[in-house]
Amino acid sequence: MTLYRDEAIVIRAQKLGEADRIVTLLTRHHGKVRAVAKGVRRTSSRFGSRLEPFMVVDAQLHQGRNLDIVTQVETLGPYGRAVCGDYALYTAGTAMLETAERLVEAEREPSVQQYLLLVGAVRSLAERAHASGLVLDAYLLRALAVAGWAPSFTDCARCGAVGPHSAFAVASGGAVCGACRPPGAASPAPETFALLAALLTGDWPVADASAERHRSEASGLVAVFLQFHLERQVRSLRMVERV
Repeated sequence: MTLYRDEAIVIRAQKLGEADRIVTLLTRHHGKVRAVAKGVRRTSSRFGSRLEPFMVVDAQLHQGRNLDIVTQVETLGPYGRAVCGDYALYTAGTAMLETAERLVEAEREPSVQQYLLLVGAVRSLAERAHASGLVLDAYLLRALAVAGWAPSFTDCARCGAVGPHSAFAVASGGAVCGACRPPGAASPAPETFALLAALLTGDWPVADASAERHRSEASGLVAVFLQFHLERQVRSLRMVERV
């Protein structure tokens, strides 16, 4: 029997039979792992509530041929109740989990940065450290950057001309100068560019002080940028509550 332990965040849970559940975990050292948690839907289960989405756990698993088996779970971050108890937090968090699952497509390939980024974002949601929409957009931008699609919000993404610039072209990688601006490029407000840059770099004083109209414009650009690089929609984004 091959046993291993790892920190993990639960990103998906599916019913299996009458009492079991298949959980998808994003682990710190083993990447994305799908495992069976036996008997967790019974009221007598010792760790059923620990294997709900948004929970961060220390898990022991038995490696199987197709699916691993969860044999032991200890709670590290009990974020599930706080996130699921508020609609805005829940919809933002669900979009994060779906994005993480899409970005880490291959199973058992270590993705430490994606794991740490997701855990930090879910913790911020649960603790209500910032507006849920800001936390979501910051997570999406940083997750894309870790995956190799870092946008530019100051210098031109095509020729490197020093910014700031007034146009945003998704296919070009972000801000573009007048010479590189393609037809149909967006023209966000300068404050929106500043907000996007703050979210990418973690400048929370600037992000928290932003106006709602600039947050809304930034969210639209982030969603389009995400969809372009994933080449598909993140369905959960449609449910996100934007104040």
